[in-house]
Amino acid sequence: MYPTSSITDAQWVILAPLLPPPGNTTGRGGRPEKHPRRLILDAIFYLVRGGIAWAVLPREFPPQQTVYGLFGSWARHGVWQQIHDALRDLVGLHQGRDPLPTAAIIDSQSVRAADTVARTTRGYDAGKKVNGHKRHIAVDTNGLLLAVVVTVAGIQDRDAAHRLLTQLRARFSTISLVWADGGYAGRLIIWACKVLALTVEVVKRTDDVKGFAVLPRRWVVERTFAWISKHRRCVRDYETLPTHHEVMVHISMIMTMSRHLARTGDW
Repeated sequence: MYPTSSITDAQWVILAPLLPPPGNTTGRGGRPEKHPRRLILDAIFYLVRGGIAWAVLPREFPPQQTVYGLFGSWARHGVWQQIHDALRDLVGLHQGRDPLPTAAIIDSQSVRAADTVARTTRGYDAGKKVNGHKRHIAVDTNGLLLAVVVTVAGIQDRDAAHRLLTQLRARFSTISLVWADGGYAGRLIIWACKVLALTVEVVKRTDDVKGFAVLPRRWVVERTFAWISKHRRCVRDYETLPTHHEVMVHISMIMTMSRHLARTGDW
């Protein structure tokens, strides 16, 4: 129905096996699901791509309570991240890459909060002049998402990186090297080395270059932010819960990766 968000047949072949079984088919009882999973996913993808509110989903989709109910249930149980991680491994395998990365790139992006976000849960990034949240991500050398942490925008990158790198280490024991920009220099490098056995290498901008310049390694994570920002629900922060913001980032990457696999036939 909607070219930029609707799931194609090729996408559905990829996504369907990654979805958890309905409750009534796992011996736990419960009524059969009333609406097709594909149609509910279409509604969620439409919302993430278009940046609309849950209450104004078009009538051709299931009721917004049903759509949001599945979104929230899967968010609580980590299903979205499981789907994302399975797709990321699939993309890596079909690109001839080892699914276990040995290096990563980290960076952050401040996002202005909408009026739906409580003032008590947001912060002010004085450098970017943004009042809202900041998402901190780690990607592999191909730009695929490895970890994401959402904080108030006022937190310093090097402070939030403690949580990000801890999450990265917990999920990937194979990573030994992390590239970052100058905002992560200082005590973080020593802490990461001693506590997490991670070498954080700062990629600095040369003083003789003026204006925009493509920096080694750092351009990869900037491209990932561009992929995420193609989805309007991620351009501005509408989520009342930081965990839901993280889920929106995962869904945007699910859409990106599944479309890539379906388009190239690498599945």
